[in-house]
Amino acid sequence: MPLRLPPLPALRFFEAAGRHQSFKLAAAELNVTPSAISHGIVGLEEALGVELFVREPRGISLTASGADYLSYVSEAFSLIAIGTQRLPTHRADRPIALSCAPTFASRWLLPRLAGFRARWPRVNVSVDTSSRQVGFPVDGFDFAIRMSRAPVAGTAWTRLFDEQFVPVCSPAYRQTLRDAGGEIDLRQATLIHVNTAGEDWQAWLDGTGTSGIDAAGGLRVDTIQLAFEAASMGLGVALGRKPLVDSDLASGALVEACAGTVASSTAYWLVSAEDADSAIRRPELADFKRWLVGEAAPFARSAASGGNLEANAEVNDNPNTGSDGGATHPHR
Repeated sequence: MPLRLPPLPALRFFEAAGRHQSFKLAAAELNVTPSAISHGIVGLEEALGVELFVREPRGISLTASGADYLSYVSEAFSLIAIGTQRLPTHRADRPIALSCAPTFASRWLLPRLAGFRARWPRVNVSVDTSSRQVGFPVDGFDFAIRMSRAPVAGTAWTRLFDEQFVPVCSPAYRQTLRDAGGEIDLRQATLIHVNTAGEDWQAWLDGTGTSGIDAAGGLRVDTIQLAFEAASMGLGVALGRKPLVDSDLASGALVEACAGTVASSTAYWLVSAEDADSAIRRPELADFKRWLVGEAAPFARSAASGGNLEANAEVNDNPNTGSDGGATHPHR
């Protein structure tokens, strides 16, 4: 007798909603309406005879039965995805799919992709900068770049580098911050905050031991890119994040408002499924990982030494550089 399975579309809705803890986010991921997600899960609950979610005014949460069932459903979809990828007829030339934050993509990753393409011209790369959570390998991504203090179990994590925080502003705005003695007084500045950043001005103030500054007031934006643009327009002082702000400092669009560099407590990590870079199945994934870690290595060394990257510029710009980088394993 064949196994009696629940409706597979409803299971897909349930897996996404359970992973996101949100019907709205699941709908955005699957390109359907939140109403379709809700109705599909209601039908699934009726078919199973069990309540999977607790529905409250502020959102949803999994019931104990739902959480237990999600672990089985997620594993089943992962096995299907892995099996599909390993089929002999499965396209081996599909792009390398990478998820990362938009500012990181535009300021660090994209300027370096030409080097990767020069070495592997037949390998295509797809970059997704949406903020949705990524599930390996169900969502079709090969890699993600995320900020975290430590790795998370169940996936492979390779540390890339930390950020270095330094206040930045336009050259003209810095002149307005000078006191009668010519010293920079940040108490006069409008601080530009990034709402989505895990670490912001308070981390720099604590790290430098600076007091007497209201870390809550000022201008608020939702991306690092907007913060840098606002600072270059003379709207205030943003928290520069090296190496993302390096190009603005090199061009003179932004300058360091004052001395004091603080290392972030989080780092950028390259995340993948544990067997994503299998040299047998898709050797280009292993090549991409080695290349990316090699590109990140000079920044990791610079952050560790507290120096700058000018001495490493030739290495960074050379498309033929790249190694395992000695990285250890552990969004905006």
